[in-house]
Amino acid sequence: MHKLLTDDPGQKMLLLGNDAIARGAVEAGVGVGATYPGTPSSEISLALFHMSKQSDIYFEYSVNEKVAVEVAGAAANCGVRSIAIMKHVGVNVAADAVMTLAYLGVKGGMVIVSADDPYMFSSQNEQDNRYYGKLSGLPVLEPSTIDEARVMTKYAFELSEKLQEPVILRTTTRINHSTGIVTLGEINKHPAKGTFVKDPANLVCVPAVSRRLHVKLLENIKKAEEISNQSEFNIETGTGTYGIVCNGVSHCYVSDAIDELGVGDKVRVLRIGFSNPMPDGMITKFLKECSQVLVVEEGEPVMEEYLKMVAHDEKLEPKIAGKSDELFSRLYEYSPSMVKEKITRYFGFDYTPSVKPDLSDVPDIPLRPPTLCAGCSHRSTYHIIKKAAEGMDTIYPSDIGCYTLGYLPPLHMADFVICMGSSVGTSCGFSAATDQKVISFIGDSTFFHTGVPGLINAVFNSHNFTLVILDNRTTAMTGHQPNPGVDMEEMNFQGYGKVDMEELVRSIGVPHVTTINPYSINKSIDKVKEALEFKGVSVVIAEKKCTLFAQSLKKLKKRSFTINENCIQDRECINEIACTAFYIEDEKVQINPDYCVGCSTCMQICSEKAIVPLKSNK
Repeated sequence: MHKLLTDDPGQKMLLLGNDAIARGAVEAGVGVGATYPGTPSSEISLALFHMSKQSDIYFEYSVNEKVAVEVAGAAANCGVRSIAIMKHVGVNVAADAVMTLAYLGVKGGMVIVSADDPYMFSSQNEQDNRYYGKLSGLPVLEPSTIDEARVMTKYAFELSEKLQEPVILRTTTRINHSTGIVTLGEINKHPAKGTFVKDPANLVCVPAVSRRLHVKLLENIKKAEEISNQSEFNIETGTGTYGIVCNGVSHCYVSDAIDELGVGDKVRVLRIGFSNPMPDGMITKFLKECSQVLVVEEGEPVMEEYLKMVAHDEKLEPKIAGKSDELFSRLYEYSPSMVKEKITRYFGFDYTPSVKPDLSDVPDIPLRPPTLCAGCSHRSTYHIIKKAAEGMDTIYPSDIGCYTLGYLPPLHMADFVICMGSSVGTSCGFSAATDQKVISFIGDSTFFHTGVPGLINAVFNSHNFTLVILDNRTTAMTGHQPNPGVDMEEMNFQGYGKVDMEELVRSIGVPHVTTINPYSINKSIDKVKEALEFKGVSVVIAEKKCTLFAQSLKKLKKRSFTINENCIQDRECINEIACTAFYIEDEKVQINPDYCVGCSTCMQICSEKAIVPLKSNK
């Protein structure tokens, strides 16, 4: 049995924040879940996916976040508690559904998890999704600790049913990927199946219906304001005339700083965990008791601006500060030491920072940029495309996935990246605006996510470019989650269908389609040349299972290679593909047999024939 299904209230477990959220959903009696995987949210989905095989929970990996919200929204309108899980940029994809679902409302509790990513550990932007709460009119909850993530998730379902609206649970990477002690609560049983009651006058958003539903949404926001002012997640502590307002993990940093500085009798703290609607009554009372207020919030000045508005409306005059060159930045994550330093600076507390050790004699840590794995078929595909396109003036639009790392040297195979699916859409624009040869890249999961509409657009409008679909048979970057092109029986899961990539592309009407094996270099170069010479839309499907995924399925036939005496050390292999199995020792290129997976790409491109199979791989 999955550990998160343990029905033993009071038991303590050391859990990842994402596991705590999954546990909270189980305790709330979630019946339906849907996701598109995205770091830092992926482990929530993985836990619920595995639990769905051992319980009556239905959980799916949806084709994208919009579909995930639609799946969960429909279930919630059958009275089944549901959850849709995504990273922060995924909410952009889901927003079309979210904005109108807020009008329709729900019958059973529904939670939308938005995992924000300050510092962009695995993301293309740092957007602050508290704004989605304001934009949609939906309540937003923000946990500060791992156990609170469990508690808030459970409460979010109750709040959703009380307001009959979806609720946004907004986390950040520091909560998602930290571990902490969690005290298990009682698992509540809710029906995993429900009944849809027809009510088109309230559930079909034609303009006449939506006008009336917007009135209802605004009334719900007023109800949520009352709840926010009484919420147990909005907490005031401490005494004194100095005030700090904080949220999320920043509350932990503030609490530590106050304890370490010994200023608990001088500073009162308002932690806002129910952050949309903001608790205006609590904030007004708090501001009346303070002469100076510091707002500690990662990301955008959402709370700071609201406090200043309240102070203006109530004619209060405490000094309020937060984002500035001297205090807190809108960039990246905060840290305990940084928060403590800003608190002392703003309030003028005595503080002697600890003496930093002298590290002048310690050598710098070698840089290790993210890179494609040893034997990754994407590296082979990039080499093939380069050789096939020699002499061409090329543009390489790329997309979101492992293959984005192709922008790094020596590959240099990404010139323009915006968001999921954008490689195809931007290729249409490039082909219309320039005579350069456009060769774009997209992964299989990303193609299913949002690449298909762009390719349909390209066929309809007769654009001229080559799309390379890097089909490694999994959603690799976020942890090998399934996508519609995966054979689920290989993973011992039954009852799933499978979409054939080549059939799908041909059915769209693409006039030139070819499939290559990236490990067959010369044959693939010839096929790609034909695709590049074609005038119009051409698609190359580079099909080879991710080596790590194949290894996990015990389907990787490992065969390491080595370098013999024929090598003249021109480093052609490193300069062309830079596989991480290569290393240099005593000024000679070597292959680490423990890293090498035997793809044979290097052997095929070595002009000296100096790379040969290793006789023993023990």
